[in-house]
Amino acid sequence: MPTWDSAPADDLWTDSCGKQRWMGTTETLESDIHHVSDTKLWQFRTDASKSFVEYARERLSGQLAAAGSSAKSVEAAKHLFDPNALTLGFARRFATYKRPNLLLHDPQRLLRLLTNREHPVQLIIAGKAHPEDKAGQALIHEWIKFIRQPETQPHIAFLSDYDMMLTEHLVQGVDVWINTPRRPWEACGTSGMKVLVNGGINLSELDGWWAEAYTPEVGWALGDGQEHGDDPAWDATEAEALYGLLEREVIPEFYARDKDGIPSAWVKRMRESMARLTPTFSADRAVREYTEQHYLPAAAAYRARAKNKGAAGEQVIDWQHELEQKWGRVRFGAMKAETKDGQHVFEVQLCLGDLDPNAVRVELFTDGANGDRAISHEMKLTSQSVDTVGVHVYDANVPATRPAADYTARLIPHCEGVAIPLEVANILWQR
Repeated sequence: MPTWDSAPADDLWTDSCGKQRWMGTTETLESDIHHVSDTKLWQFRTDASKSFVEYARERLSGQLAAAGSSAKSVEAAKHLFDPNALTLGFARRFATYKRPNLLLHDPQRLLRLLTNREHPVQLIIAGKAHPEDKAGQALIHEWIKFIRQPETQPHIAFLSDYDMMLTEHLVQGVDVWINTPRRPWEACGTSGMKVLVNGGINLSELDGWWAEAYTPEVGWALGDGQEHGDDPAWDATEAEALYGLLEREVIPEFYARDKDGIPSAWVKRMRESMARLTPTFSADRAVREYTEQHYLPAAAAYRARAKNKGAAGEQVIDWQHELEQKWGRVRFGAMKAETKDGQHVFEVQLCLGDLDPNAVRVELFTDGANGDRAISHEMKLTSQSVDTVGVHVYDANVPATRPAADYTARLIPHCEGVAIPLEVANILWQR
């Protein structure tokens, strides 16, 4: 967060949550931001908009001068944009799957949005295409052609030489961060996370991080969360939805002011975005969780195996050798299921031969359904057949919320302190 927050954002978070807020636990940050007043939050965003407009003017005028534009054009760039207008931002690598020109699907409709005198909108774009990506370069040229129209120039700019410094100013200054990838190609979408600490709000495709983060209280979502390939008809549908969101929700909410001139609904959404999402979608949280959940346990596991000249590690090696020698002879037998009192009761036979039952784990498994996660339920060893050596019987009871036919049994290795399947990937399914 300290890489991307502005100095005023740092002051706001420091006053609300303390200077060391990113260095420890973040459980109190949500409630702390909820106590910041509407007046303070809106003043913070107003100052950020003014600062960003000044930067954009300076950057654009310098860009035009370097390109050999007329003195008149360079001077005019120093007076573009309105710090009180709604500012949309779009900045990323220009590639076809990111659909950076979705907003250009209907140029006249976009122009009407930008030139509305009562509710003006300005759009700042930045990005690069790979030197070999001719299609991506063509998308940039399409924007440049649109921007060069006389009626468009006062409301939109393409800032060149996209780099981290430019990104820093963009994520600190824009009111709404737009992201329009074609699902499911958005690997993550970290640029949208960078605006959170600065009070920016996301309007994004339900892909990458936004598919996990979005709720109606924190921003706006594009798409239905499904995959539609590169169907031009679906692109047109989503372009229509994007225009509709801007026209009916985003722009009206920004300009709906109370008696004190504050857009209360907008500030409420901004506060929820900052409070709920900033602590979660941050490198600080991710690194802390990796440390707590993975690095420290791994270090402890290493020390445990190395203790007493590696005695525990030697036992693990012996266990692995036993699995290698005996796994191929393990077989599932019959599996029975009956339903009573709202429970499925499963029983399965397993022929382990001379493999130690403590070296394995039997699970009842079903894939996820309707968005639910997959379920694995440990089956307990109940008996060993006296008639057939090496045949063991396992059972398990599960709620009858899914058909019994959805479940199957599986056998996986088990050894205390060993990460399965990272260290041993054997698995046997009951058929």
